[in-house]
Amino acid sequence: MSSYKDTIVALSSPPGTGAIGLVRISGNTAIEITSAIFQGKDLENAAANSLYYGRINDGDELIDEVVISLFKAPHSYTGEDTIEISCHASPYIIGRLLQLIVKHGARAAKPGEFTLKAFLNGKMDLSQAEAVADLIASETAASHKIAIQQLRGGFSDEMKQMREELITFASLLELELDFSEEDVEFADRSALSVILNRLEKALTVLIKSFELGNVLKKGIPVAIVGKPNAGKSTLLNQLLKEDRAIVSPVPGTTRDTIEEQLNIEGIPFRLIDTAGLRQTSDEVESIGVERAYEKMKQASIIIYLFDPLGYQAEILQTDLDTLHGIVPGANILVVGNKADLHELDAMYRKFAAFENMVWISARDNQNIDVLKLQLLNMVDTEKLNSGELIINNARHMEALQKTLIAVQATQELMQQTGNSELLAFEIKQALLFLGEITGEVTTDDLLDSIFSKFCIGK
Repeated sequence: MSSYKDTIVALSSPPGTGAIGLVRISGNTAIEITSAIFQGKDLENAAANSLYYGRINDGDELIDEVVISLFKAPHSYTGEDTIEISCHASPYIIGRLLQLIVKHGARAAKPGEFTLKAFLNGKMDLSQAEAVADLIASETAASHKIAIQQLRGGFSDEMKQMREELITFASLLELELDFSEEDVEFADRSALSVILNRLEKALTVLIKSFELGNVLKKGIPVAIVGKPNAGKSTLLNQLLKEDRAIVSPVPGTTRDTIEEQLNIEGIPFRLIDTAGLRQTSDEVESIGVERAYEKMKQASIIIYLFDPLGYQAEILQTDLDTLHGIVPGANILVVGNKADLHELDAMYRKFAAFENMVWISARDNQNIDVLKLQLLNMVDTEKLNSGELIINNARHMEALQKTLIAVQATQELMQQTGNSELLAFEIKQALLFLGEITGEVTTDDLLDSIFSKFCIGK
């Protein structure tokens, strides 16, 4: 890990031409390197957490007029001396500036290396560091809310509390092993049982929250299905407010799936337009129909869109039964299209047996807002709005599952035998997996895997 002691530099603002570019330098020699190229305030003796105006020179050549943000260890993002140079965002200027800083002793930062330094210097734990990447990638209010919650330590605090309770008992069990010949019991088994039961419940709730957290992070998959010419592509275009899918009166126009993101009141939905469901001899269209069934099985919500012209309630029920047979337990929203072409009162009576059906006209944008609201109502956002912890990281999910297995194994041992050595082993396993989440237990390979997914400059 010695390379992480190096002074590093990177562009922290988006590349390209713009008003302002931000170049970040962090490390023990950050101030020294900047002082060698900066004409203005004496940075070595300047007050920390301050801004300074001046010029960047390469010898006698003026490169740019800049503003220096100065942070001194340990009061910086990385915990090291850090300089942020705000310059004009010319690719030429930024390129010259980076070359100049490297020439004076810094090296180019790796992806996520500034945040890695923050983790290694104790400014945040591993789960908080991962939340930084989620925060940068957040595109909706929901994903932003989860990332902020984890960045502020809500999840970390929960994990630390679990570890502290288990560490106390692990140390008492180890003490029992040291006095095994005296047959003494330092760890209160009944108190341990209470803690294990509480941990099992807490872990189960967190693991269950991943189902919501994962779809909020990636977008709730919604498959739009129905027979050819039901208006699926028109509906997709209307929801997105753009002509994303080809619309044609010719049946079978959509041959493949089309996926696009839709934000409804801060909740991300991943809309999937599919090929019309029918038997066909067309080889390409048949592949599209097969893919439609695959997407239905992956979807959290299925919009079954149908044109009520010539449709009987019995036929619709048969279609829905078929869908439930293909996707057991499917969350299906039935949507009647082309409401502008039909007498709605007659349609209401005809399909009265189907609760929560939405009638729309995809072509004329009728009741599209009602459809969006219905989609929103089909998502369990109560946990998100309640402020409860939500897990959206697959690595955390896996570690929590392993922790739960170790906790349950400890509970079984408590019922079968009070053997101190076996109990201590299982508790150590639980501590190991919890430690992997926050970074108390980690490896270089794990850190490389996590931080390599970050952008350079963060």
